[in-house]
Amino acid sequence: MTHSPPSRAQVARASSASPDAVRPAPDPHTEETRVRIVDLTLPFGPGTPSPPSAGIDVKMESFHKGPGFWQASKVEMLLHTGSHVDFARHCVRNGETAADVALDRASGEALVIDLSHVGPDHGISPQDLELAAPPLREGDIALIRTDWSDQAWGDFPRYFLESPYCEPDAAQWLLDRGAKAVGFDCFSEVAARRPDFTSEEFIIHKIVLEPGAILMQHLTNLSALPQGVRVPFYCTWPKMAEAEGAPARFFALLDH
Repeated sequence: MTHSPPSRAQVARASSASPDAVRPAPDPHTEETRVRIVDLTLPFGPGTPSPPSAGIDVKMESFHKGPGFWQASKVEMLLHTGSHVDFARHCVRNGETAADVALDRASGEALVIDLSHVGPDHGISPQDLELAAPPLREGDIALIRTDWSDQAWGDFPRYFLESPYCEPDAAQWLLDRGAKAVGFDCFSEVAARRPDFTSEEFIIHKIVLEPGAILMQHLTNLSALPQGVRVPFYCTWPKMAEAEGAPARFFALLDH
């Protein structure tokens, strides 16, 4: 006895009837989902400099094989180049590293604090935050918007040397109000403008990282996020052992 192969209609009916049937993931651009991914990450590549505190440019060497095309590359860079995330090991002996920290420590509901009116070389103060910040609650992610990276990224060393920066009392203000992670779209640590800074001058990092919060650096495009509204925010990084920081991809999800 021979059997004809099932028709497409029969396969479709069987698939829809089975609770274990594998269905394709929803397209984030369809009317049903209406979710938009907003990238908050700076581009970088060969030649992109690290902060002046280290002075290391990104180097990439590519290797090829034939007869067709095949490429594999190695990269030499400071882990704190471009958009990145910092962990306690950056300023705490035996502190947490990239492999120790769960992704949800730097992902969740985020609020933008709009300081886009501040100019170059402005020290962000608690008074600035008091005037601009929506009410924070325990576990929020605070994203400090100055628009500096949108304006000056790529204009080196001006990007580092004239950036708005965070004053120590302002960093403490954010943690006192419950922020579990803090992100800046500027160069937040003024002491790191100098190659001769000391570890004890690394004060913004110490204030944020020593209690267990996460510090996110050099975000961009924060103007694309709504003000005064919590948005789903995500930060991902390589799970690298012994790494005190890591390149990061920052993004938020918005309804259309």
